[in-house]
Amino acid sequence: MSNGNTVTVVGNITRDPELRFTPSGQATASFGLAVNRRWMNRQTQEWDEATSFFDVVCWQQMAENASESLAKGSRVIVTGRLDQRSWENPEGEKRSKIEIVADEIGPSLRWATASITKNERRGPGDGPGGGGGGGPRPAPAEATTGGYSYDEEPF
Repeated sequence: MSNGNTVTVVGNITRDPELRFTPSGQATASFGLAVNRRWMNRQTQEWDEATSFFDVVCWQQMAENASESLAKGSRVIVTGRLDQRSWENPEGEKRSKIEIVADEIGPSLRWATASITKNERRGPGDGPGGGGGGGPRPAPAEATTGGYSYDEEPF
């Protein structure tokens, strides 16, 4: 995480993580996150509130862990980078969206408890997602394209 493009958000999951696999077998999961902001309105002396909604995407072992561990309504902390994806829909119209590509996801322990189960460490050839945690890993080949190839249809 360099180049100043780092974001950390805390919010509630709005839809269960959806686990998918690219044609090359790369695991990816996505879910929605609602982030609430609250402030005192100095004119009315009442609390105002706004909610922002973000799409979060994670890859490899984190994607599999997220789909197993997270559910709608869970409060999580997500650290990652902002990424803009562009594509054409079936009608030929150009579309784009900005999403958070997660580097880390964790439960918020402010109003809840969590139990942690460490995954068994796996080697690069042991199924989808590659290595299972611990130690540095080389960056995935997809890192320059946001984890997908340009000929793959976004979901």
